[in-house]
Amino acid sequence: MIKKEILIGLIVGLIANTIGTLLYILIFSDFGIVETYQAAVQQEHIGSLLALGAILNLVAFFGFLKIRRDYRARGVMIATLLTAMLILYYKVF
Repeated sequence: MIKKEILIGLIVGLIANTIGTLLYILIFSDFGIVETYQAAVQQEHIGSLLALGAILNLVAFFGFLKIRRDYRARGVMIATLLTAMLILYYKVF
């Protein structure tokens, strides 16, 4: 039961990060999603783009804490840490 709750939180965290990244692109970019992604890869700013998308994980994390779903909040935290490791990979390599 606990693993299922953490998995749900992990999935919610990954989806929130994806939606956050797409929302950032749609709101603040003059180009489309594909063009912005290609430009971020070309200019080596993909890590920054992912970091800005991870802001939406805060909403999911504190939302789960507010409704007392601590293990789901833990899953969101794991998703955020995975994103941080991916960002670190892009910054180092």
